[in-house]
Amino acid sequence: TNSTYSVVWHPLEFKDVAQHWAKDAVNDMGSRMVISGIGNDMFNPDQDITRAEFAAIMVRGLGLKLENGSSPFADVKTTDWYSTAIQTAYAYKLISGFEDGSFRPMDKITREQAMTIIAKAMEITGLGASLGAKAADELLSPFADASNVSEWAKNGIADCLQVGIVSGRSGTQLAPKAYISRAEVAAIVQRLLQKSELI
Repeated sequence: TNSTYSVVWHPLEFKDVAQHWAKDAVNDMGSRMVISGIGNDMFNPDQDITRAEFAAIMVRGLGLKLENGSSPFADVKTTDWYSTAIQTAYAYKLISGFEDGSFRPMDKITREQAMTIIAKAMEITGLGASLGAKAADELLSPFADASNVSEWAKNGIADCLQVGIVSGRSGTQLAPKAYISRAEVAAIVQRLLQKSELI
């Protein structure tokens, strides 16, 4: 949207990321209230993240105005804590759910699902528009497990790789079906916002 943005800053440091590789990203995103801890100044960085949590983080990170109304998914009730975040992410076309009409909010999100959502977020921030049309297969080819990538996820993953928001788990492994940790999500969302010049 063409709204006025203000920087929310509430400095905090999570105790359990003091020696963690993602310390700076986690504390930065926590201070901007994009991610939240689990209580007692703890973040639990290596825990896998759920689809509902990821949707909520994306909505907060992009500063989207929360939508209220009926849920687009049969398994998301309006009384669930994540209901407005999921409705908002759906309204902005960040998420689409599964073919059976479910969203499966409490399932862990896979890396390829997360990268697909990040690629859609890049379109909202204007980052996607600046990309050249480098073939997805060419961008995925350096990874030995590229054949494990679902067909629907290829273009989104390629967009994330090209912009440098996401890299492989290693130089040769994308691990598209692996789950993504809370720390990894903090780092990815920070890079999305930095490259989009929103922070």
